[in-house]
Amino acid sequence: MAAKHDRAAGELLRILGIGFGLAVVVGGVVGQGVMRTPGIVAGALPSEAWILGAWAAGGLIILIDACATVELGTSVPRTGGPYVFATRAFGPSAGTMLGWADAINYALAIAYVSVVFAEYAQRLGFGTALPIGALAILLIVCLATINWIGTRTCGHSQIIGSSIKGLGILALVMALWLAPGATQHAAATPALPPVITIAAIGTAMRAIAITYGGWNGAVYCGEEMHQPERNIVRATFGGIALVSLLYLAVNGALFHVLTRAQIAASNLPVADAATAAMGPASGKLITGLAIFSVVAICNLQIMFVSRIAFAMARNGILPSLLTRVSRSGTPRMALLCMTALAAFLASSGSYERLIAIGAPFTIGVPAITDLAAIALRFKEPDLPRPFRMPLFPLPAVVGFAVNAVLVGAIFYEDPLDSSLGVALVVAMGIATRVHAQLALRRAATA
Repeated sequence: MAAKHDRAAGELLRILGIGFGLAVVVGGVVGQGVMRTPGIVAGALPSEAWILGAWAAGGLIILIDACATVELGTSVPRTGGPYVFATRAFGPSAGTMLGWADAINYALAIAYVSVVFAEYAQRLGFGTALPIGALAILLIVCLATINWIGTRTCGHSQIIGSSIKGLGILALVMALWLAPGATQHAAATPALPPVITIAAIGTAMRAIAITYGGWNGAVYCGEEMHQPERNIVRATFGGIALVSLLYLAVNGALFHVLTRAQIAASNLPVADAATAAMGPASGKLITGLAIFSVVAICNLQIMFVSRIAFAMARNGILPSLLTRVSRSGTPRMALLCMTALAAFLASSGSYERLIAIGAPFTIGVPAITDLAAIALRFKEPDLPRPFRMPLFPLPAVVGFAVNAVLVGAIFYEDPLDSSLGVALVVAMGIATRVHAQLALRRAATA
C-alpha cells in the first residue's frame, strides 16, 4: 500500500492501452464538427471532386503534421503533451506560455462543447426549464465525477463512448447510401457557380483543419499508457487514418442524398440528409447521436486539461497541491480546478464567442510542437527516439507552415476574439512564471 500512497507526490498509474489510445484519437476528433463543417466546405469549393479531395488532403496534412508530435510523444512520454515538449525544447518560460495556451484552449473547448450539449438536449425536450449555461455546467459536473472516480473508469468510458459514436455514424452513413439518390430529393435550391479562389480554398481548409482537431490526444497521457513508444505511434496514425476514412464516407453519403447546393445552404447538413432519407423523425436520431458525440469529447477534454495542469504543477508553475494523485490514478485537485474554470466559462451559455477565443490555440499549439521537434533534435541529439519522423525536418516544416497560415487566417477573420485569447494566455503565463520565481527565491532563502 505504500507505493500507492506515494502517488500523492505526483505518480500516475500506467494502466491505459492501445484501445484507449485509438479511442482518444477517434473520440477526440469526431464530434459536432463533422455535423456542421460539410456545409462550409461545400459552399467554398466548386465540385464534389474538389470537396472530397479537400477532406482527403486534410487527413494527409494531419498525418504529416503528426510526425513531429509522435516523435516527441515517444521520446518524452510524459503526461502534459505539448507543454512538456515545449518546456524541454525551449525552456520553462516558453513552455509555460504554451501550457497555458493549451490549458485555456481545453477549458474553452469544454465550455462550448457543453453548451452544444445543452442546446441539443433542449431540442429533445430535456432540461428546457434550465438556462443553457446551467445545463452545460451540469454536464461538466457529471463528467468530472467520472474522471474523479479513477483513470481506469475514465479510460473504459472513453473506449465505450468512442466505439458507440463511431458505430452510430457508420450506421447513419449506410442508411444514407441506401436512400434514394440526390436527384429525387432536389429542391429549388439555386445551383452554385463552378468557381474557385484562393480565399475559398483557405476557408474550406481552415474549417477542415479545425474539424480534425484533437488528433494529438494520445500524447497527453504518455506516462499512463503501456508501451508508449509503440502505442502512441499506432494510436495516433491509426486513429487519423480511421477518422479520415470516416469523414470521406460521411461526405460521400451526403452527396448521395443531397446536392452540393443543398449541403452548402445547410447549417447541419447531416441532419438534413437524414431527414431527406428517413423522414422528419430522423431529426431526433441525429440530435441524439450529436449529444452522444459531444459528451464523449467533453469527457476526454476534461481528462486532458487536468493532465496539463498536473504537469505544470509538477514543474512548479502551479501550486504543488495540484500534483496530488488519488489511489485510482486521478490528479483530483488539478481536475477540480480546471473543471471549475470550464464551468465558469460555460455559464455564459455562449458558443460562438468561446470557440472564437480558443480557435488560434487549436492550430497554434501543434505549430509550436512542430518547432519543438526540430529544436530538440539539435538540443538533444542522443535522446532515444523510438519513432523518428521520416525526411527530417520536412514533415515538421510542412506542418508548421500549414498551421501558421491557418492561424493567420483565424486572426484575419476575427482579430478581436483571437487577440483576447492571446492576451489572456500572456497574462496567465507571466503571472504564474513570476509566482514560480518568487517561490524559488523564498525556498532558497529559507
